[in-house]
Amino acid sequence: MVKLADYAGGPSAWCPGCGNFGILIAVKRALVELDIEPYKVLMVSGIGQAGKLPHYTRGNVLNVLHGRTLPPATAAKIVNPELVVIAIGGDGDGYGEGGNHFLHALRRNHDVTYLVHNNQVYGLTKGQTSPTSDQGFVTKTTPQGASAPVYPLALAIADEGSFVARGFAGDSEHLAGLIKAGIQHKGFALIDILQPCVTFNHKNTYAWYRERVYKLDESTYDPTNKMAAFEKAQEWEDKIPIGIIYRKPRATFEERMPALSKEPLVRQETDPTQVEKLLKEFA
Repeated sequence: MVKLADYAGGPSAWCPGCGNFGILIAVKRALVELDIEPYKVLMVSGIGQAGKLPHYTRGNVLNVLHGRTLPPATAAKIVNPELVVIAIGGDGDGYGEGGNHFLHALRRNHDVTYLVHNNQVYGLTKGQTSPTSDQGFVTKTTPQGASAPVYPLALAIADEGSFVARGFAGDSEHLAGLIKAGIQHKGFALIDILQPCVTFNHKNTYAWYRERVYKLDESTYDPTNKMAAFEKAQEWEDKIPIGIIYRKPRATFEERMPALSKEPLVRQETDPTQVEKLLKEFA
């Protein structure tokens, strides 16, 4: 039986009160409740405060370039589908520099869970606006206010994302449930997490979110209704829904690969002479 102590990591360098702490608790709780041992998990992260999360827990960790979280995460899942692969990044990392990878991972439907810490700023580099900053948000680099934001959930739904959800770092119990559902989902699971930055974002605070966030009623809301999901994905300012926004089961990228039909690539024997033959063609 897996325990929380099995996922205990080192001391963190996050600011006191950072929303990342709630996400860290939710990730550990989800893995423990699913009884997944640390050696079966691979966490891939980019650069930024969000990217530090795997260092504060246990498991296999790959820390990569800013905005390049998804390519190695999806590659790892292709090579070893038996791994639980969790990609972790921030809103700048995932929707800015890594926006192109985000769109293609969605349409290919890799069996990866993607946790995006959305604090609407670049926290590591001192609070510049990010792709999700509210329009008019003023920082040192945008004294006239930020441009219109990206709506990542709407983008994901338009790109046929098979699992699109939003959580709130201030409700780690609810968030843990979403992460569990994302891991259990066969396909690409996006969980956009509203994460207050207590140092650089003094608008979208815990109090601001708690006045607006509401949980979708599972007894009345149908996450398979694409048009309804589009509407929920664009709700902001006055009311912000959290929960599973859209879900559309479909075959994963790994299931469609003939090379994986017998066994994972990691277990298949390699023949170096095949590479040599290919290289000789270019000689």
